[in-house]
Amino acid sequence: MEALRRRRCDVISVRQEFRREDAMAEAETKKIIKLVPENLLKKRKAYQAIKATQAKLALLEKRKTKKGQLLRFKRLEEYHTNSRRRHRDEVRLVRNRHRPPPALPPAKNGLVFAVRIRQIKGVSPRVRKTIQMLRLHKIFSGAFVKVSKTSLNMLRVVEPYVAWGFPNLKSVRELILKRGQGKADKRRIPLTDNTVIEQYLGQHGIICLEDLIHEIYSTGKNFKVVNNFLWPFHLSVPRHSARDKAGLLKEIGEPGPRAEDINRVIRKFN
Repeated sequence: MEALRRRRCDVISVRQEFRREDAMAEAETKKIIKLVPENLLKKRKAYQAIKATQAKLALLEKRKTKKGQLLRFKRLEEYHTNSRRRHRDEVRLVRNRHRPPPALPPAKNGLVFAVRIRQIKGVSPRVRKTIQMLRLHKIFSGAFVKVSKTSLNMLRVVEPYVAWGFPNLKSVRELILKRGQGKADKRRIPLTDNTVIEQYLGQHGIICLEDLIHEIYSTGKNFKVVNNFLWPFHLSVPRHSARDKAGLLKEIGEPGPRAEDINRVIRKFN
């Protein structure tokens, strides 16, 4: 009896195993094998080749980097040019110390618009730091500056690289309306709605674009806050300037104090 019982259990287990195999075979037959078009396979293969090439190039660039900077070959002429420019800046700054400070302009000219029109590659560290304080980080970028003894001395330090003058109300209005952008949390905000101005400057009594323009032009008590809220203006330079630098510099003019002529530059490149 015991042997018969074991034989029955073996038969039942074999039947269950056969049933499982039949069920798995039926499930496999029910699966629909989707055919992929040949052109799609070719596109996938080409895309994978492009990604592999990009990964290889990225790895090569990473190997070239050292302490976060690319290793770039510099010629001896470049070192010589940078050394001469730095020496010239240092001599100029020493001479400015022995000259009398610049006289303050009339009270009606309380606002200055400064534009950087020269490259600062290889300049003196003091000149570079002053340009950063004026927020002229890029070439052909401009910013408003309130007239004072300190600001005039800063403009004297960067005189060979920056053109500055006294803008009128029309120039200030056109700059802010066309190229004005706000700065909040290190990102740019377009000044397309007065609610944005009221949100960030409402506590200072500035709730609309006209209040902002008036505060900048009149250099009021909240000028520093409003000016820091404005992103530096980037003037529109023609595309042909890369091929005709001499013509572009002739249109912009020489760096240094330009008085009322800065309005022509603003109208030309705004």
